[in-house]
Amino acid sequence: MNETPGQARPKLTCRVNGSPISTEVEARTTLLDFLRDRLHLTGTKKGCNEGACGTCTVLIDGKRMNACLTLAIQCDGREVTTIEGIGSPDALHPVQQAFIAHDAFQCGYCTPGQIVSAIACIAEGHAGDADMVREWMSGNICRCSAYPQITAAVLDAAGTKETRHNA
Repeated sequence: MNETPGQARPKLTCRVNGSPISTEVEARTTLLDFLRDRLHLTGTKKGCNEGACGTCTVLIDGKRMNACLTLAIQCDGREVTTIEGIGSPDALHPVQQAFIAHDAFQCGYCTPGQIVSAIACIAEGHAGDADMVREWMSGNICRCSAYPQITAAVLDAAGTKETRHNA
């Protein structure tokens, strides 16, 4: 990306996965590119780069957003959570545990975005039944079609009493 000579770069001050970040960033840099290229947080995937697939879903102040459609500078003063900031190898998040228990992934490319979106879906109160989960998770595409398992995992993590058969 070429900058105009003498052009000032805005300063970005935010928190990413709980860690403070303070740096200059080119005004047109997307949050997705900032996370992957500058912070080396590659769990957030680049899929369509048009906001249609949900592969780049992150939480900004607890709300799910497509990192490919968000400018990094829009996160100034905000908290950004990526898949790297959710759970740990020793203590998985309940949604991560449910995804494993329900085999809710195949190739795994969409899994980080699915998990981040599922956490928000549950927090938003949209995991009451399978139809609700499917509707509120519809912005996240899985090319392997693991949708029944993803739905079951979200319902399980939410503590919703619905069987896998119905999911």
